[in-house]
Amino acid sequence: MKPIADAITAAYNLLWGDLFIIPLPGGGALGVSLLVALLIPTGIFFTVRTRVLPIRLFPEMLRAAAEKRTDREGSAISGVQALIVSTATRVGMGNLIGVVAAISAGGAGAVFWMWVTALIGSSTAFIEATLAQLHKERDPLYGGWRGGPAYYIHSFIKERRGGKLGRYSVLAVLFAVSGLICWCGISQVISNSVSSAFQNAFHIEPVYTTVVLVALSAAIVLRKNATVRVLDVLVPIMAACYFVITLILIGMNITVLPDVFRRIFQEAFGIRQAAAGGFGAVIMNGVKRGLFSNEAGSGSAPCAAAAGDTSHPAKTGLLQALGVFIDTIVICSCTAFIILVTPEGKIAGLGGMDLLQASMQHHLGRFGVVFIALILWLFSFSTFVGILFYARSNVAYLFGDNWLSQTLYKVLALAMLFVGGLAAYTFVWDLGDVGVGLMTVFNIIVIVPMSGQALRALRDYEGKMRERGKK
Repeated sequence: MKPIADAITAAYNLLWGDLFIIPLPGGGALGVSLLVALLIPTGIFFTVRTRVLPIRLFPEMLRAAAEKRTDREGSAISGVQALIVSTATRVGMGNLIGVVAAISAGGAGAVFWMWVTALIGSSTAFIEATLAQLHKERDPLYGGWRGGPAYYIHSFIKERRGGKLGRYSVLAVLFAVSGLICWCGISQVISNSVSSAFQNAFHIEPVYTTVVLVALSAAIVLRKNATVRVLDVLVPIMAACYFVITLILIGMNITVLPDVFRRIFQEAFGIRQAAAGGFGAVIMNGVKRGLFSNEAGSGSAPCAAAAGDTSHPAKTGLLQALGVFIDTIVICSCTAFIILVTPEGKIAGLGGMDLLQASMQHHLGRFGVVFIALILWLFSFSTFVGILFYARSNVAYLFGDNWLSQTLYKVLALAMLFVGGLAAYTFVWDLGDVGVGLMTVFNIIVIVPMSGQALRALRDYEGKMRERGKK
């Protein structure tokens, strides 16, 4: 077991550790990991190529989300339902624990760099989601459509080889396997976080929380098409509740809001941190947590995007770009403001869920602690259900269209969910991070050279927008 754990740790350090270090004024340094070195330049490249799509076409994103379409085929899901599924996985622990960790390590300025990361990440999300739509396939098991990086990677390699390619592409297989490994690792993290939060809030033993979580998850994921129906209801409710509570807290602390924004922008540019040599920590904590939370470029969300039955591939891309905005600009900012409007003396020396629960207790008393435990449960539960929706297409690519392989993977993920609720195994948590890191590497290798297809779809869509505007 130790050699395996050591190998996972080494892979984690390669992907997430400092690839190189940039010295900064004041004695600080900016450590850049392999994934940051891949995702940030890629996001900037796509932002330029799409002519700042996240800002320029934001009204169109909202229009696409509000559009009603009832002419879907069979059991196909709509583009908005695909957005809800991807939002279920994006809006998870990264929005709670991840934001807390970013602020703890990088200060209030990390929030600004999370916003910047979301801006450029939206462009990446557009490209990969549009490619997923362009290369989707019929799903003979679940009905509707399926696809994602494994499928557009396969198409890319096949085209490069002049149409000569067998059942599998090595790069597509590597992506699919990495995804399945990642989602099993995440299953453990989910249940462990939930059981810990419930033990702190309600003094419930982890085994009871875990059994209920696994039982409810099994009742949904083992049924053929229950996932989307459940998330259709759950995701809007949980996101709205969290947003409303945050607005209430901001209203209760409206007088300190100008100071909060002042802190965010001052610390973002190192006015205070530069002197202490901590400017690099401000930037990298915001960037890393932003990337981890919104998942843009990792290839996860395209697995849901491909399933959407929309009138134009670029419309799916716009909806997934909106998903990054919802995740980081809205939900992550909610967590940040809950913490930043709390007097520093109330949360000094705290970190993780303890910090967030202490903030909520200060604002809302016992109700605040209970609310955070329940919202974490909802975020985590929806994440687990969502990642098993993602897994469908990867399992099908690796093992073909059969119920046995689909069910076996679900049972494996449920087993990991159960084990994680009872004990925390660090190497398994690292395994999840390694999985998503490898997914990102394999995905980025392909979406950059394939991006021309998505950009052509965008130009076509904008042409139709102009025609629509003339009518």
